[in-house]
Amino acid sequence: MAAHNELGKKGEALAITWLLEHGYEILYRNWRYTYVEVDIIATKEMVLHFVEVKSRSNNTFGYPEESVTEKKMENLMLAAEEFLFHFPQWKRIQYDVLSININNKGNVDYYLIEDIY
Repeated sequence: MAAHNELGKKGEALAITWLLEHGYEILYRNWRYTYVEVDIIATKEMVLHFVEVKSRSNNTFGYPEESVTEKKMENLMLAAEEFLFHFPQWKRIQYDVLSININNKGNVDYYLIEDIY
């Protein structure tokens, strides 16, 4: 497996742990609709969260959250619409980005950007 794929999987695992520690209930991980995917679908305080996880091991190419493009958001919203079609009971939703920096010493920094759209 390529190093960036391993980093992505590690980042998603760290994200799950972080979200659980901060009171979220994880409903789905890597929920797919055709060619689009939501990294994590979680709930907290009656709000459904569609969470995009971005991980980096250094900031050479910027912070992880800076790599969330307009196209990525469009795809996230497309997947969310399909999810809500299947599970229409959710009235309050939001889109979040969980940015994870893992440095070469193993230290991890988290930055949650809530309700980005």
